[in-house]
Amino acid sequence: MAVPIASVQLYSLNVQFAADMAGSLDKLAALGLRHVEAFDFVERAAELRAALDGSGLSAPTGHAPLLSDELWTPGGTVPAPPPEKVFEAAATVGVQTVIDPFVAPSRWYTADGVDDIAARLNEAAEAAASFGLSVGYHNHAQEFAVSFDGATAYERAVSRLDERVRLELDLYWAAAGGQDVPALARSLGSRLVAVHVKDGAVIENPWAPGAPDLDPGTLEQTHAGKGEIPLAAALRANDAVEYAVIEYDKAPGDVFDDVAASLSFLRAEGLAQ
Repeated sequence: MAVPIASVQLYSLNVQFAADMAGSLDKLAALGLRHVEAFDFVERAAELRAALDGSGLSAPTGHAPLLSDELWTPGGTVPAPPPEKVFEAAATVGVQTVIDPFVAPSRWYTADGVDDIAARLNEAAEAAASFGLSVGYHNHAQEFAVSFDGATAYERAVSRLDERVRLELDLYWAAAGGQDVPALARSLGSRLVAVHVKDGAVIENPWAPGAPDLDPGTLEQTHAGKGEIPLAAALRANDAVEYAVIEYDKAPGDVFDDVAASLSFLRAEGLAQ
C-alpha cells in the first residue's frame, strides 16, 4: 500500500497564523511536517511563499473559491476572485491542486444545481491546465443530504466530472452525511488525491434541509484515533490518496499540540509518512 504524506490544513490554526505566519509555520516544521495545505492565499501569495520557503515547507494543495460568484465575509458578501487570479496566486505559492472548499448547501438540493457545480468544476479544470495546475473539490455534509435516482448529490456530481478533476474527502463530514466512509473513499478511485483527517463523535448532518444552523463552537472534535470516525479504514481503502491532511474545525486545546497528537497517530499506525 502506498503511504500518504502528512499535511495540515492551515485553517486549523487561523488565529495563530494571522498573528504570526512565519512563526506558525516554523512550529509546524518543528513537529516534523514538511507539507501544509494553504487557505486564503489569493491576496497574500508572495508573503505566504516567502514564509513557506523560510520554514522549509511546501503547500502542494490549497483551498480557494472556484465555484461561487460571491463569498461571505463578516462585513458582507464580496465578489469571488476570477479563476485566473486564483491560479496565478496558486502558481506563486507552489500549490499544484486548487481545491474549492465549500459550496452553499442549497445548490446541492436540486439536480440542476448539482449539474451546474460539476460543469463549473470541469470548466475550472480546463482553465487550470493552462497554468499547469489541477483542481479539486472538498466536501462537507450538504453533498449527501439529498439523492437523485438513488444516487446522492455528491455521487451525481462525481459521475459528471472530467477525469482531470480531483477530490479531497473530508472523512469527518462524510460520516456526518451518513456515509460508509471507507466504502466512499474506495469508490472514488484514482481521483481521490487527499483526505481530511479529523475525528470526534458522528453528528447529525447540520446541512440537511430544515436542520438548524450549525454553531461551530458546539463541535467536539478530538485527536485523530480518539473518536468515532473510521480514519484508518478509510485511509487504507484507497491507494491513490497522496495526502493525509490533518484538520480541526475546532481544536480541543493548544492547536500545535493537537496537530502533533494527530500526526503521531497517523505515523504510529502507518497511515502517513
